[in-house]
Formats: sequence, C-alpha cells, structure tokens
Amino acid sequence: MADTLRRLTNTSSFSVLQDKLESWHKDYHVISCDQNLNRCCELIELTTKIQGQLFAILNLTAAEGGHYAGVETLKTRLLPWLGTCFSIAKPSVTDDTSLQLIQDSVEKGRRIRELSASHENDMHKMETQLCSTRLQLDSVRAELVDAHKELDETRSKSATTLLATEDEILQLKANLQSAHEQMEIYKRKLDALDDYEHQIRLLRDEVSYLSTEKAVLHERLARSRSPSPLPRLSCSSSPMRSESPTRAQLTNSSRHARLVSRFSDLYAVERLEAQTLLRRYIADLEMVQKIIFIAVVESFKTAKLAYRQFKLRVKKSLSPSHYGPESLEDTAVDYIVRNLDLYDVQDSVNGVINAMNVNPRISFPPEVDFVLISTLIRETCRVAFAMQTLDPPPDLAFASDGELYNDNKYRRSYDSEFAAPLVMYHVWPALVEGRAVIVKGEAVTRRGALWSRSRSQSRSTSPVRSRSLSPTRSLAFNSKRSLSPQRLTASCL
Repeated sequence: MADTLRRLTNTSSFSVLQDKLESWHKDYHVISCDQNLNRCCELIELTTKIQGQLFAILNLTAAEGGHYAGVETLKTRLLPWLGTCFSIAKPSVTDDTSLQLIQDSVEKGRRIRELSASHENDMHKMETQLCSTRLQLDSVRAELVDAHKELDETRSKSATTLLATEDEILQLKANLQSAHEQMEIYKRKLDALDDYEHQIRLLRDEVSYLSTEKAVLHERLARSRSPSPLPRLSCSSSPMRSESPTRAQLTNSSRHARLVSRFSDLYAVERLEAQTLLRRYIADLEMVQKIIFIAVVESFKTAKLAYRQFKLRVKKSLSPSHYGPESLEDTAVDYIVRNLDLYDVQDSVNGVINAMNVNPRISFPPEVDFVLISTLIRETCRVAFAMQTLDPPPDLAFASDGELYNDNKYRRSYDSEFAAPLVMYHVWPALVEGRAVIVKGEAVTRRGALWSRSRSQSRSTSPVRSRSLSPTRSLAFNSKRSLSPQRLTASCL
C-alpha cells in the first residue's frame, strides 16, 4: 500500500488535474464546443484513473487492517457515498437556480454564436485575402511572362545590332585600308611631283636651248640659197645623231642618278621585305638569298627584252610620219622616256615567275608560289626598263657561283669567310656601266665553293629539271646576255 501511495504522490496526478482545469478555464471561450467536450472527457478519464488508484489503496488498506478493522469507516462514509452516486435523486436546485442556469446557457450559446460568426468572418476575410493574393500572383506571373518576352526581343535586337555593328566595323576597316592605299598612292605621286618639277625645269632649259637652236637654223636657212629645204630635212633620217639634243639626252644625267638611287633602295627595302616573306616558308637562308638574286637577274633580262620589243613597236609606229633634225632612234627613245607608264610590267612579272619556276638552281614549297615576291620583281622590272633609256644603259655584272671574288664588284656578307678567295653564291648583283662598277653587289665567300658548286650542278641535272630547261633555251639566254644593247638593237633592226 505504501508503494502505491508513493507512486500516486510522485506522479502528482492531482496537480496535473488542477493544471488541466485551469488551462481549460482559460481557453473555454476560445475553443470550439467539440474541443471543450474533449477537454471534459479527458478530465473525467484522468479522475477515473485517480479514483481507481484510490480504490486500490483503499482495498490494500482494508486488507492490512484484518477482517474487522475499518468496517465502521466503510459503513459510515463509503457506503452512503456510493449509494448517493448510484441513486437517482430529485435535483436539489430551486426554480431560481434553474432559471439562472438557463440564462447562463443562453448567454453561453449567444457567445458561442458570436464566436462562430466572428470565426466565419475571419475565415471569409482570409479567403478574400487568399483570392486577392492569388490574383496578384497571377498578375505577377503575367508580368514575368511579358518580361521574358521583352528580354527575348531585346536579345534578338541586340544580336541584330551586334551583327550590324560587326558589318560596320568590317566596312570601316575596308575604308581604312583603302584610305591607307590612297595615302600611299598620294605619297608616291608627291614623290613623283618633285621629279616632275625637276623635269619641268629641264624642259624649260630645253625649250630655251631649242629656241636658240631654231634661231641658228633660221639663220643658216636664210644664208643658204637652196630653193627647197626638203633635201636637208631628208638627211635627218640618216643614222647620224643630230646636233639638237632631245629630252632624253637632256635628262640623261638626272634620270641616271635617280635610277641608280632607286636600285640601291631595292637592295635596302624591297629585298629585305621579300626575304622576310620567304623566311616564313623556307628555313634555309641560303636558298632564300638565291631566290632573290635569281629574281633580280631574271627581272633585268625580261625588262631588257620587253624594252627592245617596245622600242621596235615605237619605231614602226613613228617611221611613216617621222621627219626632223633628230634621228628615228632618238625620237623613239625620247617617246619611251615620256611614256614609261605604257610599259606592261605585269607581263614581265609573269615572265620572270615562269622563268623561276623552271630554274633548276632554286626550289620552293609546293603550297606557295613565287607570286609572293611579285612586289620586288615588279619594282626591279620598272627600274631595269627605265635604265635601258639611259646612254649608255647600265646592266648587271656577270655572276657565277665559284668565281673569283672581286672586291671592286662585291662586298662580303656578314657570314662569309673573309679568307676564302671564291664566291659561294651571290646575294645581290652588281650594277655596272661598261666596265665601271656603279653599285657594288653582295656575295658570300666560303672555302670549298667549287666542291659545293659541283654538288649543286650534279643535283640540278635530274631528269625532271632537264625537261624544264633545255640546253637550247639556256644557250639562247646566254647568247642574249653576251650581246651589248647596241649590237642587239642593230641585229633586231
């Protein structure tokens, strides 16, 4: 019994019952009817459990007292109480108390209805707010969809604008490139303007000289008693040079200095640019320098041949209507000097490239072409063609691999062996006028040049190369090389 009582004391069942009663009293007007009934049933169950434990303690206590101990207490207190609980007695409340209870019940019902109405109002407000929130959410979603559409449109417009901007940039780059090209053309025209001014001064001197010559000729004609001057004019068609100088003769010295300077510029500028371009495809510097040297030599050959052909055409065109104090040769040269722009330099460039393609001494990667150095070839052809109008015309010195090094014609390259007496190969040809050297060339001298030359000749006599350059053609080129311009012109005429 003591253990059961201790457990009941430790569990504090009455304290829990009191706490629940107080909590129910506080929440009675807030919670619903079903919740109040549940609270009441919970308290009844808890009371029943406590009563069960008390009846167990009562039974144990009565058992401890024996058969007669506690009988009086049970008779006087327990049994009357049990009889009161199980009997159906008349209510002991009065009519006033009943009325009060009814009023309380009505008041409680009214409060319950008010609470229910307020609860429904709150629920209705919450539902209204929920509907408005859903509408706002739908509007926000619609705005989000519109924003996505606007973003896609903006992206498409931006992409279109970017493409248009790139096209504009490309167009601007093209315009800039054309502007640079025009600027280069204007620079060349400005450089040529100085030459034109110098030529104008020379022409003025020529006009004054010709005026004086004309006055002298008029005096001679007045002194002579010949009835017709036609026989004297017909004598001008003889190959003898007249006393009256032409424009070509008057400007010979200035053109000579300008062309020699331009030939030196070819070595200093165009040669280095071509060498830089070739080094991108050919690692061997020796082969690159050989290609440039052969290109210059072939350009001079082609330009000289083009000049002779052009001169023959000019003579043929001028011969029917030619008369005057100067010879037909001088008139043709003077016409060529005045119309150097009629020279078809592109045809000469193509001829040089074709000659280099069949040259057995040089090689080139198959994926590129000698057109890569067409700028050097074109400028060299122009200089060589203009040099043919000089009197006497400058020419390139004869050069061959393995020849004895001549300090008057060449200067050694930086990588040469200065004690070697023979030329390994040439970097740049020398410009000569007769036997006088005008501009020195450049050569590479190394020991064993003859042995290297024999090896290169043995390699060049392959069947493929022999078909590309026949001995007859080589002999023809060498024969034309050996002829002087005067002899060759006379032979052509």
